[in-house]
Amino acid sequence: MDTDFSEQRVKMVDGQIRTTDVTSAPVLAAMLAVPRELFVPRSRINLAYIDENILVSGERGSGARYLMQPSPFAKLVQLAEISPDDNVLDVGPGTGYSAAVLSRIAKSVVALESDPALADEAASALAAAGCDNVTLVRGALAEGHPPRAPFDVIFIGGSVEEVPDALTKQLSEGGRLVVVEGSGNAGVARIYVKSSGSVTGRRAFNAAVKPLPGFERARSFEF
Repeated sequence: MDTDFSEQRVKMVDGQIRTTDVTSAPVLAAMLAVPRELFVPRSRINLAYIDENILVSGERGSGARYLMQPSPFAKLVQLAEISPDDNVLDVGPGTGYSAAVLSRIAKSVVALESDPALADEAASALAAAGCDNVTLVRGALAEGHPPRAPFDVIFIGGSVEEVPDALTKQLSEGGRLVVVEGSGNAGVARIYVKSSGSVTGRRAFNAAVKPLPGFERARSFEF
């Protein structure tokens, strides 16, 4: 029997997202529109709308990549307050789901992925989803994408130990960067805003999301 993914998508929005204080009409509409099943491995397609993170690359543990759980993802997108005129940098889109959702809200999206295999999967999935305003580029996540900067919004698709200056420097005036800092239950969603040339951040809500490789803080040694 075929799985009715459209029905699952509605249940995801009504049961997982609306119930966690996501009220933005553009965010809800985007998540209703994007077929999440296109962005998960075929072996896990029946888990596409589960209320958990989904492993998409590697093995569980250090370096693994995940499709973010729907509710914290939606809350982060809402936090960014994306407008139809915004140009967005999506850092670490993995298989491309985040870029697809962002593309339904923003003017354009640059999806920056460091893993070649994931980038290939994202390219296929984004094409299948009809996301023609997404440009997929490959490169180090922590370095951003200076050729297309500045960006009105920078979305970081996983938790990080710290946000590098290279990314905040790529914000436009009035630009926003949303991210989860810290790991596990200690994770905190923050929004950084550039105003008069300076970037300041504030805490938004607690969020436990999987780490995004490439943002580890440099370790110091004491003798």
